[in-house]
Amino acid sequence: MQNQEIIQIIENLKGRRNYEEKKASKLGFTSLYAYFEDKILKEKKANEEGVKELEAIKADTKLKNKQKKSCSCC
Repeated sequence: MQNQEIIQIIENLKGRRNYEEKKASKLGFTSLYAYFEDKILKEKKANEEGVKELEAIKADTKLKNKQKKSCSCC
């Protein structure tokens, strides 16, 4: 099953199509479709990792704020 998003990206390349085809073949992909599929997958993974890092940072700052406010003498 082909992803319509990838097909639309390929159709909209216009003048950059030759460039992207050369780049895909240089990186070892058999088709332009496979290249964009891999590219989109990597972007999604990077976004998920970024979200996880932000959640971890938020959790750390909340923990630090709780530790600072726990002092009864202030």
